[in-house]
Order: sequence, then C-alpha cells, then structure tokens
Amino acid sequence: MDKIWLEKSYPPGVPAEIDADKYQSLAELLIKYSQQYADNIAFINMDVKLSYRQLAEQATAFAAYLQQDLGLKKGDKLAIMVPNTLQYPIALFGGLLAGLTIVNVNPLYTARELKHQLNDSGTQAIVIIENFAHTLEEVIDDTPVEKVILTSLGDRLGFLKGNLVNLVVRHVKKMVPAFKLNNTINFNQVLDKGARLNFQPVAVSGDDLAFLQYTGGTTGVSKGAMLTHRNMIANLEQAKAFLGPILEDGKEFVVTALPLYHIFALTANCMLFITLGGTNLLITNPRDMPNFVKELKKYKFTTLTGVNTLFNGLLNTKGFKDLDFSHLKLALGGGMAVQQPVAERWQQVTRTRLLEGYGLTECAPLVTVSPYNQKAYNGTIGLPAPSTDVKVIDELGNERPVGEAGEMIVKGPQVMKGYYNRPEATDEVLKDGWLYTGDIATMDENGYFKIVDRKKDMIIVSGFNVFPNEIEEVVMMHTDIIEAAAIGIPHDVSGEMVKIFVVTRNTQLCEKDLIKHCKQHLTNYKVPKLVEFKDELPKSNVGKILRRELR
Repeated sequence: MDKIWLEKSYPPGVPAEIDADKYQSLAELLIKYSQQYADNIAFINMDVKLSYRQLAEQATAFAAYLQQDLGLKKGDKLAIMVPNTLQYPIALFGGLLAGLTIVNVNPLYTARELKHQLNDSGTQAIVIIENFAHTLEEVIDDTPVEKVILTSLGDRLGFLKGNLVNLVVRHVKKMVPAFKLNNTINFNQVLDKGARLNFQPVAVSGDDLAFLQYTGGTTGVSKGAMLTHRNMIANLEQAKAFLGPILEDGKEFVVTALPLYHIFALTANCMLFITLGGTNLLITNPRDMPNFVKELKKYKFTTLTGVNTLFNGLLNTKGFKDLDFSHLKLALGGGMAVQQPVAERWQQVTRTRLLEGYGLTECAPLVTVSPYNQKAYNGTIGLPAPSTDVKVIDELGNERPVGEAGEMIVKGPQVMKGYYNRPEATDEVLKDGWLYTGDIATMDENGYFKIVDRKKDMIIVSGFNVFPNEIEEVVMMHTDIIEAAAIGIPHDVSGEMVKIFVVTRNTQLCEKDLIKHCKQHLTNYKVPKLVEFKDELPKSNVGKILRRELR
C-alpha cells in the first residue's frame, strides 16, 4: 500500500513508520522503564500492588535463580502455565532477563495438548499454577522438563492474605486436584534464593527468540510461532504509534481480563503499558462477571481490552452500566469480530467507542486497528499499523480491486520468523516475506479493511459464499439473543445449509421467530434453516467462540 497515501489516512500524530530497533531486547525495555517509573504501580491483582521497582527486583531475583541454580542458558525454553496473577509478569521478565525463550502455556490445556507443546518446544523448566499440576503429572515423564516451579494463587499476596486465599482455594473451593511431582520448588522460595544470588546480564539481540507462541491448532497440530525480540518491539511500537496520541505517560490504567499468556494481552496490555509507565489490573477469573464488575468499581480505569464475548458479557452483567466511565478513553476489541449490536450498545452505555483491531499470533499480533478518533463503530478492522503492508489477493496472487474480497496477506517487522521446527508449514504461509493469513477481506476506497471471514469457516450454499460473521451479526440484532454462532452443515441439495446456535435471555423465544427475524435482514440462501438453543457456547481461553466444536 502506498505509504504517502496511507499516511494521509492516519489520524493526527500517527506516523507511517516506526523504529523496530528502538530497543535491543524486551529485557532492556523493562530495565529502562522500571527505572523511569520506579514508584509507579505496574500491576495490581486481588488488591495487592507491585511497583515497577519491585517488578524489576523480583524479576532479577527470578532470573538469577534460573541462571545460577537451574543452570539455564541463553536460548533455553521456559514454559509459563499461570493465569493473570503477579507471578506471571515476574516469571515473564525474569525469563527474558536471563535470555530465555518463553513458551506461554494455557493452564486449561489437556494432558495431550500440554505434552505436545512441551515436547515440540523442548522446554526444560516450567512455572505452573498448582491448580493444574495434576495435568503436568500425567505427562512430565514423557517430556524434556527437568525442573518444576510450583506456585499457588495466593503466593504474591502477602503472608496473611496469601495464606487465606490458598486455604480457600485448596480446602473450601477444592480447586486443587491431588498431584505428585518430583523435583519441584515453590515460587516464593525461588525469589528468596534468587535474591541472594548474583544475576549475570545476558547479551540479547533483536533476532533472538523471545517467545514460542503456540497457535490454537485449528488446522492440524498446534504450531509454535517464533517471535523474536524485534518482532515484539516492533509491534508494541506500532500499537503505541497508532494509539499513543490519546495515551499519557505515567497516567494510564489498563484492565487486563484477557490472559497475559495470550498474544493480544501480552503485547497490547503488558508490553505497551510498561513503556507508558501504566498500571495493569490483572483479572484472574474474568468469567466470574459479577466479581469482575466489583473489581472495576474500585478503580478509575482508562483502557479496557477484550474480545466481543467479554464486552457482551459485561454489558449483560448487573451493575456494569452503573460504573464510572468518566476516565475511560479507549476500549479495544480483537481476537474475533466485534459485532455491531455489541459495539453500539457499548458506546451507548460507556460513552466510549469500541475500536476494533485485527491481528494474528504470527504477527505478534497487531496488523490493523481502528483510528483512535473514529466517531463510531464502522464495521471495519481499521487501517494497517505503521510500517505494515497489507494486500488483498485472489488465488493467483493478483491484487483484488477496491471492495472485492480475497485473501489478506501481510508484510512488516512484526511478522514471525516461522513455525518452530516446521519448515514445510512455514513455507505454506510465508512467501517472499508476505504472511498469508487465511482470512478473507476487502479494502474500501479509504484504505479501511474488513474481514469477511476465515477461509475454513466459509459456508457454501448452492455455490454462493455465506460468511458466518454476517449471519451472527444479524442474529445478535434480535433483542432476546445474548450470543450466537453460525456453521454450515451438509445438505443433499444445496451442498451446505446454515445452522445457528444461540444463547437467549427469553425462554419463550422459538426457532420460527428467530428465522423470521433473519429473513428480514438476509437473502434467502443465507437464512438459517436450523436453530439450536444452548445454555452457553464453547469458547477458547480468551472467550472466542469455537465454531469447530459446534460442528
């Protein structure tokens, strides 16, 4: 895309290019900003605060232990299987300071998924929350993991509160299944031991691997996207360039409900707000919406990121509309399509625009984002991030005209090196520096992109392409619908027909009424032929509705 033309489309203060080499490494970033904002609060979890100074001190102690006691060296793999608690950023930056490659692991993984990821990455050590240690017990003997750092939910909450939380979690709520693991050490003991050891700084370059970030494995086996320090630095600088004009150094308060082990929150919340000296409020269990709203009531938050289902869930939770939104300046949705009814209701309730971004694990993740000065939801994923080229092409590789759908491909400093130990899979998606996203998109005359749908989710009815996103958005326009998902199911005559799964707030709503509603807004071949009512829809760890499970 023509950079000069694109620059004219950007809102005031947003450059067309960023410096992907601004920092040598993510460790340098932590050192710089922990000194600059030493007394600012970096993270809050369950009312306990961690300053930038404390974060740097504890991360350094953690790094010293990894080096001196575990003998881990630059490039070795450290898995972190921990939800949003203070332990996560301490372990994260400790590993990065030691020059290790971080392997983020979803705590909800099954034993099969965990075994695959630990073996595929060659992980030598893991930090794991005790609630899921029984999963590790099942597979650890068949993995390269030699050392286990165990942590409990209350470990960094102070003596009294921490012990009380752990007592309730273990014995009242019984959230810790029995397990037996050898060669373990407690997280707090690691920090105590590390504080007495000498940390040796490690020389890390932009091309060194910072993360092996595993994709969801929606097509075949889960693959580790190799994200370098430069990839991550480029992406946080891209996000900062695009959103920076409305963000103030040392004054931002971001709500982090998405897990930090997910690439969206890792970059957009953790890394970006470190460079702003901002505060991250870590929500450990965002699915408990009533308690989530109680947490929000305590703070003057300025930014909130999430997926469509999270925003929708908040809007449908008692007490949310009564919160003080006077400080909220930015709400950013990603991970899945933001639906128009949700965006419009969000703006009505909070008086803040719900901006939509688009990204992939393979791009660290940001590719495009709505401008900060956009007045209202416009159904697009915005403009390309600075220093990012985006094209829409047909199956022969030719660029599609404005308004015509095709596969979106991306080039920029945030694009991964490839999939770990998978050259063939890498060659399938990386061609001449372009990442083939597998997403079907269009571009309008102003340079705004719109995702039509995933290639693999497309429904074909009598030769016509039907995109689930469009069906779901129409269904969500019905006032009785809370959530919706559309899939294609086999049909003898048309090849496929549309089926929708819905969660409703009205038990009297019937299939006939919903189909009638859809007929008012959709061409006949797009109208769902079957409706299934459910209590809830299956979702990923970040709340993305999993159509493949509904199939």
